[in-house]
Amino acid sequence: MEGKTIMEASHAVSEAVKSVKPGVVAAYPITPQTHIVERISEFIANGEMDCEYIRVESEFGAISACLGASATGVRTYTSTAAQGLALMHEVLFIASGMRLPIGMTVANRALSAPINIWNDHQDSISARDCGWIQFYAETAQECYDLTIMQFRISEDKRVLLPSMVCLDGFTLTHLYEPVYILPQRKVDEFLPEYKPYHSILDPEQPLTLGPIGFPSHYMELRYSQVKALDDSINIIKEVFDEFSDSFPPEIENSRPERYYHVEDYKLDDAEIAFVAMGSVCGTIKVMVDRLRKKGERVGLLKLITYRPFPKNAIIDSLRGVKKVAVLEKAISPGGNGPVFDEIRSLFYDEMERPEIRDFIIGLGGRDVTFMHIKKIYDMVKNDKGEGLEWIF
Repeated sequence: MEGKTIMEASHAVSEAVKSVKPGVVAAYPITPQTHIVERISEFIANGEMDCEYIRVESEFGAISACLGASATGVRTYTSTAAQGLALMHEVLFIASGMRLPIGMTVANRALSAPINIWNDHQDSISARDCGWIQFYAETAQECYDLTIMQFRISEDKRVLLPSMVCLDGFTLTHLYEPVYILPQRKVDEFLPEYKPYHSILDPEQPLTLGPIGFPSHYMELRYSQVKALDDSINIIKEVFDEFSDSFPPEIENSRPERYYHVEDYKLDDAEIAFVAMGSVCGTIKVMVDRLRKKGERVGLLKLITYRPFPKNAIIDSLRGVKKVAVLEKAISPGGNGPVFDEIRSLFYDEMERPEIRDFIIGLGGRDVTFMHIKKIYDMVKNDKGEGLEWIF
């Protein structure tokens, strides 16, 4: 399949995975990501993918199988959500520490209890400190594009870290939208065959990977891992630039003109700015347009790259803005919203810093409507409410 089509965002991810030609896919079904690996299994069964599909007993098994496969030097992929990602937690650290470029999709879903299969970002936000690159998609086209780009980024010898593309469960995974599927030859030109840059597991040449790290060496190893993640901000930009130059938008409003770490939406003269990630940004953009028609100077800063945190891009985008409303689908119990804390800390040393407020929205799949966005805007504009607000 190639060219313009209408498809579910989950299937757009499946098409992207097929095009990057992984050697191993290992996954366990969990709502709402099941459609992704279900479609991939159909591709493999029909002979459309030359790939080993491993049916595992749990998400812990899925990420462990990917870790082992990646250690042998093949491109690997998995996807999960919510409790599935939580069950992977131990191995997420191991994959990053071993510098294995595994690609994963996270269909964001609320964590229980109570049991909830709908969307928020608590699952992937809870994994933000595992050393994985994290991207957040707004549209089906971004899901497709970022899935291709994540492998190019992760496998770069200057990076060699696993990555996850996060898309909102049901709100995006099961939504049908226009998607442009690239010709296979173009993907092949953009993403060459994976060739590992370090020693791999080989029965003919036995070795140990991930051995014990004594205090005399552990800190240096962690430093090199963290530095690689920090430095990947520049490699991500390189890949975004190359992708944007190679594959210009084919469908109006479905793909950004260029990919950046953040997307500025009508921020040039904005006095008030929303900050958000994921599919809710589409709702916010419509409200920004409506407010603009009424003469309100308002805009949106959409985060695409979350790890590494694009500090300079955020500061540059919000420079000159007087008030900022951070809208997030996650909370750090006993504290604040995690994105809010990070953005506020960026402006600690700035002489002119905006008033930054935190709004918790959409937990457990609660609809975020135009009414909610307008309420937040009015509260920020008129200095109403406390520093942290829950919008029901």
